[in-house]
Amino acid sequence: MNISKNYNHSKVENKWYQYWIENDFFHSEVDDREPYTIVIPPPNVTGVLHMGHIMNNTIQDILIRRARMQGKNACWVPGTDHAAIATEAKVVDKLKKERINKTNISRDQFIEHAWEWTRKHGGIILEQLKKIGSSCDWARTKFTLDQDLYQSVIKVFLDLHKKGLIYRGVRMVNWDPDAQTAISDEEVEYKDEQSKLYYVRYKIKNMEQYITIATTRPETILGDSAVCIHPDDARYTHLHGEKVIIPLVNRVVPIITDDYIDIEFGTGALKVTPAHDENDYMLGQKHNLDSYDIFNDNGTMSKQAQLYIGKDRFLVRKKIVKNLKNIGCLVKTEDYTNRVGFSQRTNAVIEPKLSMQWFLKMEELIKPAIENVENDNIRFLPKKFKNTYRRWMENIRDWNISRQLWWGHRIPAYYLPNSNDFVVAATIEEALKLAKQKTGNIDLISSDLRQDEDVLDTWFSSWLWPISVFDGINNPDNKEINYYYPTNVLATGHDIIFFWVARMIISGYEYRNQKPFNDVYFTGMVRDEQGRKMSKSLGNSPDPLKLIDKYSADGVRVGMMLCSPKGGDLRYRDDLPEQGQKFCNKIWNAFKLLNGWKIDANIAQPANAKSAIDWFEAKLNKSIELLDNQYSDFRLSEALMTVYRLFWDDFASWYLEAIKPDYQMPIDKATYDSTIIIFDKLLKLLHPFMPFITEELWQHITERQKGETIMLQDMPKSNGYSKDILKNFENTQKIITNIRKIRKDKNISYKIKLELNIRPITKDKYYNYFDQIIIKSCGLSALKMIEEKMTGVASFIVKNTEYYIPLGDTINKEEELEKLQKELKYQTGFLNSVMKKLSNERFVNNAPKMVIDKEKTKQNDAETKIKALNEQIDNLN
Repeated sequence: MNISKNYNHSKVENKWYQYWIENDFFHSEVDDREPYTIVIPPPNVTGVLHMGHIMNNTIQDILIRRARMQGKNACWVPGTDHAAIATEAKVVDKLKKERINKTNISRDQFIEHAWEWTRKHGGIILEQLKKIGSSCDWARTKFTLDQDLYQSVIKVFLDLHKKGLIYRGVRMVNWDPDAQTAISDEEVEYKDEQSKLYYVRYKIKNMEQYITIATTRPETILGDSAVCIHPDDARYTHLHGEKVIIPLVNRVVPIITDDYIDIEFGTGALKVTPAHDENDYMLGQKHNLDSYDIFNDNGTMSKQAQLYIGKDRFLVRKKIVKNLKNIGCLVKTEDYTNRVGFSQRTNAVIEPKLSMQWFLKMEELIKPAIENVENDNIRFLPKKFKNTYRRWMENIRDWNISRQLWWGHRIPAYYLPNSNDFVVAATIEEALKLAKQKTGNIDLISSDLRQDEDVLDTWFSSWLWPISVFDGINNPDNKEINYYYPTNVLATGHDIIFFWVARMIISGYEYRNQKPFNDVYFTGMVRDEQGRKMSKSLGNSPDPLKLIDKYSADGVRVGMMLCSPKGGDLRYRDDLPEQGQKFCNKIWNAFKLLNGWKIDANIAQPANAKSAIDWFEAKLNKSIELLDNQYSDFRLSEALMTVYRLFWDDFASWYLEAIKPDYQMPIDKATYDSTIIIFDKLLKLLHPFMPFITEELWQHITERQKGETIMLQDMPKSNGYSKDILKNFENTQKIITNIRKIRKDKNISYKIKLELNIRPITKDKYYNYFDQIIIKSCGLSALKMIEEKMTGVASFIVKNTEYYIPLGDTINKEEELEKLQKELKYQTGFLNSVMKKLSNERFVNNAPKMVIDKEKTKQNDAETKIKALNEQIDNLN
């Protein structure tokens, strides 16, 4: 069939993706086949494709395409996450540009703006995923705010509340002043910051003495409720029971004693600010201290601060230091490296803050989730992440599940009139019934109730993802959840092991009494050449779509996977997708060569072609077995390298060279047909990694019917192989390489036929199944067996056989001697290293017999070669 000179990837990619979609090849329905299920880690609805998405979704696509070709019912469920904080920020920013302030519109109006933004921008990333060939079941696309998923989340909240696991209370939380919401511990990223340590003295009431404290946050002095010292600190014994005056606000607070204090740290005296430090909060609870919330939700100073009201906290830090100096309370300032918490969502500095929040008790829920990872019922790959998971689970705290936002799943709690008491219900109608029962007031109406303003943490919806996408919460016994769940594998970044992976495992056992997935494949981070995380601010993150335009989707996929070790970070370089593109061209050109041969059915199959086919089929079957092992252990980068080398090195470089007909001569039909079968198998092995070019060429190699596709063909299986054939061909490759080197070194044209004389060094009989390939590949006139050594010839040794090529006057004795002496030096050094091992008593006594036997074989081979080399050198002298 006609094929273009060059591979036009953009034309091919658009054509075949449309073909796959039109024929519904990605769609899955419940049937009698074995299911193979993957649920996509839902990207944020605000997101656009980045290099991490490329790597993660390529991995998922490789697994799903292979499963499909294994005859399994492959189902890859796509979708997006409503991303409460990120989306609300985008919408607020959009409204600002339209001169609309969020606080000036109603909640319902804001939600409508958010839906409008989502409808306009929300599908972008899913469309971009199609560009890399993602074979998701797009008909199943889900969004975490879809009605059925919304109902699932509310139903779970009601259930957990009924079980007594969800409660409401004032706790110290991580407050994001930019997003103006609480966030979880896992959403706080700590960084080392160069800051200052301020030493400030507080006057002792009714005494002409001071006590000095040290703080990195002098603005919080305005919220101090006490100064704490250790009861055994001799420096401060005389201050027990005394009081101090807080500078600037002149608040009188007690000096308290507690063994929590580290006598050796700082001055040994600690300012206590219960409203804005977690440890201080615990001290405040223990000692019944007052609490002063000096910050507004946006990080400005509140009325309780008394001073600097409405000013930003960091501006106040500068002002208060100046004012403390002016009144003589600033003792000194030191440079200090401080661990500061930042919001992962907005990069704002986190403010510890007392806040009324909703929490989920975790202590009992986590038990089956710990047990089933520990016993490998759920397999973590790489295994090292089991330790990370266990440490976090063993130190887990109750989950703060409420967020002070409007976009998301609104908490289904309804407050009674003029009360903080509430009822929990799925709808206002149900809430009204419960409220009437609770109050005994049958005259209550819906408008008397007030729904909680907060929404649930985004992760509270995505922790149900493997269940809710199959409607397993609303309809727990439906045929889809019973068929597709548990899913087979979750491929995700290790950075969300706590946010998402752990919580999905928890919900899986709580609501299905079953694991959510069999395997978790943790991908690494995509970094630049310097090992830095890719980011817009550094300008080190290439645009994946531009890379696809330049190098092809298959080229980018191959480039990413070639250097993507299991669980390890990938250091991206532009030559990676370029290497992938070159591989595409290699495959294309190999088929062009095949396609250009004329076929003659009347020609007998030559011996060199038959033996080449036998060798490659053995090599192919061995590679298939290796691939199966690599896939089962998720060594996908190694699997790609296996099939890459099989095609590039073995098929394109050795096999095609061995079978190709002489110039302008036809090929026999038997060889051609066998080669097409081999090429077909290679395309199938390559397809999970390179879906587009393999579909294009598979459609070309023979006439296809409408509706046929490579992705639904059976994945090749191994029929076993002869180790002797493979070993024999390895020797053949060495023989051919040596002869070609002689031709190159001596500048001998292939028009000149050479004669190869063969002399076994040992008593073993010489046999090479591939002699005809040697003759054809090396331009030989004949192979001759000899018993005596030859002099004045070019020679080399492979295994236990000497090979001689008479060159007449073309041989340069000095060059040949130099070559032989160089080889003798190498073999002597090699023998010495082997003998050093064998003379080591510890090695001989402890190494397995198989290892020792291998070393002895190396010794015998080296001694045989050294003897032959010395004889060849003597013959030339």
